[in-house]
Amino acid sequence: MSALAHVPTGQSTGAKPPPAARRGRYRALPYLLLLPGGGWLLLFFALPLLQLAAASLYDPGGSLATGYAMTWAFGNYPDALAAYWPHFLRSFGYAGLALVLALLMGYPLAYAIAQKAGRWKNLLLVCVVAPMFTSFLVRTLAWKTILSDNGWVVGLLRDVHLLGPDGRLLATPFAVVLGLTYNFLPFLVLPLYASLERLDPRLLEAASDLYASPVRAFRRVTLPLSMPGLVAGTLLFFIPASGDYINAELLGTPNEYMIGNVIDSAFLVRLDYPQGAALSFLLMAAILAVVFGYLRRAGTEDVL
Repeated sequence: MSALAHVPTGQSTGAKPPPAARRGRYRALPYLLLLPGGGWLLLFFALPLLQLAAASLYDPGGSLATGYAMTWAFGNYPDALAAYWPHFLRSFGYAGLALVLALLMGYPLAYAIAQKAGRWKNLLLVCVVAPMFTSFLVRTLAWKTILSDNGWVVGLLRDVHLLGPDGRLLATPFAVVLGLTYNFLPFLVLPLYASLERLDPRLLEAASDLYASPVRAFRRVTLPLSMPGLVAGTLLFFIPASGDYINAELLGTPNEYMIGNVIDSAFLVRLDYPQGAALSFLLMAAILAVVFGYLRRAGTEDVL
């Protein structure tokens, strides 16, 4: 007699779906979880990017009053590059200098927090990220006050004769690079800390036992093991720094303007949408070229 004959009338057998159906539902679950994020990216990233790409090909002779015609004006790109290539070079130059300064300060700081801070580790991490609790604009305006001609920093440097009587820090390339370094430093320190915190101190002890000098131990042990954090941190620092325009606007003069300032002016002041869109895509292309070149040289196994 079948086993179903022993089940009382009106009661369910409680049979489960076949294993194949359950596996199908489980396979679909990750894609369902991706739908909200994917929809958000499509609506607020992909579609605006397509609109920006279309705007970069509008007739450059149009205006906001008369309207723009789609003429597939690919000439907007070489024209924009020919007019503003110095701003591209200045942007990458300032971002590169700021990155070097940030590495000189950020690497020792991240190492000290990860390996030497002990019970003060959490407090020091809070100190690193605490400036991020304040508006980017407010932080930059604070540096404008600190570096002002009547501020204590300039006064001290004049007293020790590092600056002349008419010397200044504000409205100089130094001020712009300093602002970039300060504002984006946490983006470098935190990934570095995450890599250095996993460093086993016994590896350094072993290097010392094998008669490696501190410099050699750093070069052969610490630095290679911290490369994932170093690569991620330098990218997180360099990408926003090269496209920034607030620091050059508030701490510099038009002579220090970066490509971000030109794009801001094209969209909001001159209302030249085709040129602004073309410059935006040129900046994205330049940053992607730098990033992929850097990743090919640094290696991506533990980064991507």
